[in-house]
This record gives sequence, C-alpha cells and structure tokens, in this order.
Amino acid sequence: MTLSSSALQAAGIGLGYLADAVIGDPQRWHPVAGFGRLAAALEKRSYADRRCAGLVHVAVLTGTAIGPALLLKRRARQGVAGLIVTSAATWTVLGGRSLRREAQAVQRQLAAGDLVAARAQVRHLVGRDTLDLTREELARATVESVAENTSDAVVGPLFWGALTGIPGLLGYRVINTLDSMIGHRSPRYLRFGWAAARVDDAANWLPARLAALLTITLAPLVGGTPAAAWRAWRRDARQHPSPNAGVVEACFAGALGLRLGGTNTYSGRTEERGFLGDGRPVEVADITRARRLCHLVSTASVALAMTYGLVRLRRSPSPS
Repeated sequence: MTLSSSALQAAGIGLGYLADAVIGDPQRWHPVAGFGRLAAALEKRSYADRRCAGLVHVAVLTGTAIGPALLLKRRARQGVAGLIVTSAATWTVLGGRSLRREAQAVQRQLAAGDLVAARAQVRHLVGRDTLDLTREELARATVESVAENTSDAVVGPLFWGALTGIPGLLGYRVINTLDSMIGHRSPRYLRFGWAAARVDDAANWLPARLAALLTITLAPLVGGTPAAAWRAWRRDARQHPSPNAGVVEACFAGALGLRLGGTNTYSGRTEERGFLGDGRPVEVADITRARRLCHLVSTASVALAMTYGLVRLRRSPSPS
C-alpha cells in the first residue's frame, strides 16, 4: 500500500522526534552548525550598520535554505525515501534532548557546588553575562532557558513542520538560528540584526502561544495548577522584552510555582525585566521539574503535529 504525503509527513515527524529524543544532536557534521558557519562567512561581506543590509542578509540565507527544502518536499512524497527525508529533516531541526541535557549538566555542577563550571556550562544556554552569577541566579537562568527553548527548539519547528512539511521545518530553523546569531540589541547588531529579530518574532508568535497553552494544560503533572500558569501569562508576560519568550517563561513560572525574571546583564549592559510569576525564587532542584515540563510539552507537541497530519489524510479526497 502506498502512503499519502500526509501520512508520510506525520510518520516522518514522529520518527524524527524519536531520533532526537533518543540520540540528540549529532556531535559532528551537524547541518545547523554548518549553516551557522555559512551565515558567519556571508556576514563578513554583507554586514553594514543598516537595517536594509540585515534584511538582504536574512533574505539571501532564508532563500538558500527554502529552495532545497522545496525540492526535498517533492522527494518526500515518494514512499520510504520520503519517510527517511522527513525524519532526517525533523531530527536535524529539533533540539529537545540537547536542551534538557545541557540543563541537567548545569544542575549537576550546582549540586556539586562547582560554580565556576556551572557559569561556563550555562553559557551554552543563555546569552547573558554569567561570570558573577550566584547559585540561585544560575538556577534561574537555566529554568528560563529551558522554558524559552521548549518553544524555540521543539514546539516551533514541529508547528511549522506540521503545517508545511520540510520547508517549514528547515525554514523555521534558519530563521531561529539567524536570530540567535545577529538578533541582538548590541551596538553591532542593533540595526543589522533588526530584520532577523522581527522575522523570528513573527515565526514564533503562534508556536509560543501553543507552547503556553500546553504548559497550562500540563501544569498539574509538575505539581502546579492551570490557573496559576494562566494568571502569570496574562499578568506578567508583557514585562519581558520578547513578545514570545515572555509568554512561555511566564507560563512556566506559574506552572512551577516560581518567580522568574529580574535583573540580567548582557555585555555589561544591565536590564531590569520585572518578575514573572508570584511564587518562590528558583532552587537548583527546580531544574528537574523544568526539564520534566519541557519533556511533557514536547511530547504533546509532536502528538499534535502527527494528529494534524492524520486529520488532513482523513479529509483529503480518495483517489478515483
């Protein structure tokens, strides 16, 4: 029996998610890392302290990824080869296992009292200055990163992959990678990175709110309540400078009964972000609960992505 493209897509997304959950990111020859090197090389030629230069930079790199993705999508309509291509693309763009593994490494170092190692390790997760962070600040930074990246590294790519297949998977990862590279408010990227940040905001608007709704729904499984998560979202999310990260971090804070946010320093520049949630300060043990919530939201996301593909299959007309 020949499977339809919708069934192949649903199965491929499921297998790709399973590969990420079991194996994680490849240690060598990671396509996303290769794209990052390409983007950095292009930046040496395309950089100018202007928004229009950044817009061209983003457009060229996104087009470079979307073109091959469309060809791969056509290939993905064909039997076992299509299943393999979709699975590989999904595995490539997801980062759930690596996120939880990095958070666990920070937790182990904090539990052992090794603040120097934890400050170095947490730089894999956050962009803030970490040299002077206390034990509690390191734990808070880790939980905040787990919350934000549950949306960016898992829910976002699955959302766009379910809607558009391989182009959505790869296109989203390109946009998110460019934002992480140049979408900063530093003097160098304030103008050049403007387009990358705005495109990433648009791409994440719906996935972040889906991640928030799933967090609210699953809050009881980590000892929280949906009401507390919902309240934190509606009351506190707008205090975060990101229109998307604030939504997810606020819901995590409410679901976990914690207080996130506060003062962060980036390249020597201090930001007062306000507080998310009205619970207690973060403790090292809370990283375990945040990782569990990340895993629950991720699992629910892939289930929704696969279900969407199967619903499309049932609604598609039968071949005459």
